[in-house]
Amino acid sequence: MRLLEHNSDSEFSLTRDFVNGKIPEYAIISHTWGADTEEVTYRDMIDGTGKNKAGYEKIRFCGEQAKRDGLHYFWIDTCCIDKSNSNELAEAINSMFRWYRNAAKCYVYLPDVSSPVIGIGDMSDQLPWEMAFRTSRWFTRGWTLQELIAPTSVEFFSKNWELLGDKASLERHICEITRIPSKALRGSPLAQFSVTERMSWAETRQTTREEDMAYSLLGIFNVHMPLIYGERRANAVGRLREAIDRKEKGTKNENFSVPFSLSTISEIEHFVAREDELRDIHEALRGDGSRRTVVLHGLGGIGKTQLAITYAKRHKGNYSAIFWLNIKDEDSLKQSFASVAKLILREYPSARWLSSVNMENLNEVIDAVKAWHGLSYNTRWLIIYDNYDNPKLASNKDPAAVDITKYLPEAYQGSVLITTRSSQVQIGHLIQVTKLKNLRDSLKILSNASCRKGLMNNVDAIKLAKELDGFPLALATAGAYLKQAAIAFSDYLRLYRKSWAKLQKTSPELSSYEDRTLYSTWQLSFDRVEQRNGLSAKLLRLWAYFDNQDLWFELFRHSDSMDPDWIRELVKDELSFHGAVRALSDYGLVEADKSSQERIESRGYSIHGCVHSWTIHVLNQEWDYDLAKTAIKFVGSHVPKEQAIRPWLTQRRLLQHAARCSYVMLNGLVIDNGIEWAYHQLGNLYRNQGKLAEAEQMYQRAQQGYEKALGAEHTLTLQTVNSLGILYCNQGKLAEAEQMFQRALQGKEKALGAEHTSTLDSIHCLGNLYCEQSKLAKAEQMFQRALQGKEKALGAEHTSTLQTVNNLGTLYCDQGKLAEAEQMYQRALQGYEKALGAEHTSTLQTVNNLGVLYRNQGKLAEAEQMFQRALQGYENALGTEHTSTLQTVGNLGNLCYDQGKLAEAEQMYQRALQGYEKALGAEHTLTLQTVNNLGTLY
Repeated sequence: MRLLEHNSDSEFSLTRDFVNGKIPEYAIISHTWGADTEEVTYRDMIDGTGKNKAGYEKIRFCGEQAKRDGLHYFWIDTCCIDKSNSNELAEAINSMFRWYRNAAKCYVYLPDVSSPVIGIGDMSDQLPWEMAFRTSRWFTRGWTLQELIAPTSVEFFSKNWELLGDKASLERHICEITRIPSKALRGSPLAQFSVTERMSWAETRQTTREEDMAYSLLGIFNVHMPLIYGERRANAVGRLREAIDRKEKGTKNENFSVPFSLSTISEIEHFVAREDELRDIHEALRGDGSRRTVVLHGLGGIGKTQLAITYAKRHKGNYSAIFWLNIKDEDSLKQSFASVAKLILREYPSARWLSSVNMENLNEVIDAVKAWHGLSYNTRWLIIYDNYDNPKLASNKDPAAVDITKYLPEAYQGSVLITTRSSQVQIGHLIQVTKLKNLRDSLKILSNASCRKGLMNNVDAIKLAKELDGFPLALATAGAYLKQAAIAFSDYLRLYRKSWAKLQKTSPELSSYEDRTLYSTWQLSFDRVEQRNGLSAKLLRLWAYFDNQDLWFELFRHSDSMDPDWIRELVKDELSFHGAVRALSDYGLVEADKSSQERIESRGYSIHGCVHSWTIHVLNQEWDYDLAKTAIKFVGSHVPKEQAIRPWLTQRRLLQHAARCSYVMLNGLVIDNGIEWAYHQLGNLYRNQGKLAEAEQMYQRAQQGYEKALGAEHTLTLQTVNSLGILYCNQGKLAEAEQMFQRALQGKEKALGAEHTSTLDSIHCLGNLYCEQSKLAKAEQMFQRALQGKEKALGAEHTSTLQTVNNLGTLYCDQGKLAEAEQMYQRALQGYEKALGAEHTSTLQTVNNLGVLYRNQGKLAEAEQMFQRALQGYENALGTEHTSTLQTVGNLGNLCYDQGKLAEAEQMYQRALQGYEKALGAEHTLTLQTVNNLGTLY
């Protein structure tokens, strides 16, 4: 396929021919041809001529409209096909329906329809252009039939290039004009309409070349045939009917039809969603009768079997016979073949390949059934191999593994659909079946299974659906339980979280799912994984002690001699770790992160929340306190220092695992001895991410542990006390903060001396506190002492020294010493940019402070530049709700007030107020200060 694209000079040019490559998104035009001399040809585009032809206006319109719709490429039949090349023309005509179907937009140009302005006094129900629309020549042409039906998005434009409507908004008119059912216009499979009905849609249409009356219908019937211009219309239509007959009947001399039955398969009454997957299956299996194979792979319970059932029911008219084989093991598969043989013999008792077979000899039966599927013209069958979960692979050493290739018909014809948990089955077009993305689909499953209506507005049902996260088996299980039990959705959610294993054991079995229960569905996959790679099985057990989302290699690289040997083996190198994860991924238990989220370490892996619950309550029925401690140790060890490169990227990834650690700690699921340091690190993580309540819990737990193990005056205890002081200062609890800082300072001076850097940190913190208390003289005394000590011990460019320099600048600003303040800020900013980079949060803090200084100096333009830089940096690094971000938002509000931009100021103040109330509470000084600013504004 060759497309047109925009050039930098607002002109258009032809692309290369996209052969067997990915075709970019494109728009396509549907139009009626003018005289040949008026249309721009392929040769015109190559030679750079044709701009003076009337048809060039169509090209220009299509290109400009595509550009407005965000599409760089577009296609028009006049010049994108080299019609002098008979092979290219034949390929294009046989591909035309697909090209229109795959277009992102289809624009219909109607040169015989104008769109006049509607007068004020015109009260007619009829649109002013409706009569012209109904009689447009476009509806009489043969080629425009497929151009109307194939694309999803069809927009109609008038002679003046004004939009009249689209296929949906004009559906009633189009149906009345064409007599085409609305279902066909909405994308229903054309196989649902009889051959006679589809032929009738073209009865009144015309084409310039008579043979095109047949060729223009190839896509409507999904058949292919060579073009023979000159054969006359009757012969071309005759060949078309032969091609249709071969496709519809799959036979020349025999009939291979066998009635479709799902009597041995349990199915869901109301299948929900999966339209994209159903379309993918249909696309991959449609063809000319040669072999097409699709493999549906995904986690157990994700709905692969039900998807296959729905496809078979929806498209049964496309196949002469559909057979269902259970391939969970060889015995089941052989019995399925025997059932298929009986179905065939019931319809064709004298079938020469089966009538003489000994039905007791299953191997003979299998060979005969395979041979029947290989007969000439028997090309329209579909065989579904369900539950191929133990495939014969190089990595699978199970002697009971099944080799599906021995059971596939040998003739290269027909369609095969396979369902499996293994992503390693790669013998056809792979389609991964994943969780349901749309919450409404989850609620539909809950509603259907529970027989409870009105769930779209039920808050508790929505909470439950979100907890089950689009997992069909979990949703169906919950619905079945709720159907039998007189409890509310909120009660089920409480039981799910509190008593998962017992709830699942007492839930009804679901006949529509192979493994029947959520409790047992993943045991088979786990057994296969454990047999293949013991490290993989142990890793899945360990996963219960982390969050289910985003585990990555570097997070595990903190193992020591106290950890089990298998953990050190797991992370001895990247290959070992990824190899262990790959075994889990092969069975759909784990998914690799494919997001474009920025990170500085390797990509992570995730498991579904329902699988995570299973690892907690089934794989870890006996809670392992040592593994819980290991998980907390790994997360605590991985908290980056503030001087690290872009530490916030790792901090954000760790937050969900920190939450899991907090749950384990607060519920007494870990023995604290020896991991006080990890709690302190988790406190740092929470504080840096603005989660102050969670940080306080961690610091207090660390302090209690240190005091018990080491005593109240140990330096590690004092460091935690100092961290609590910083936290209390951030929370606005200044009295408690001063108490912590004084205790830390006295203890450190006694234990480490007055000039130790840890002592100087506490002195620096006291300086900050005194600033908050407006004790500016005492604050300056503390900062000067801290600065002199740090310059001596660490050097003038150390980040700790720069922090004190920055805070001295803030003090000078409060004292009205603006020149001295600017000197401090500039020194800090240059040092931070050199040491940490322009995007580091410490750098941004100084940028924000400079903005405050410039505002005080009346340099409003420079202040705005600083605030905008700080805000963008904070939002990228910390998010929109972090207190540091909110402080800059408040500062921007102050600046807007000074500039007289009162609406923008109010917007900033309101955003800051809502954020502060959520993060710090209504009584915090920053919250109250923002309320005061709003009062001044009003």
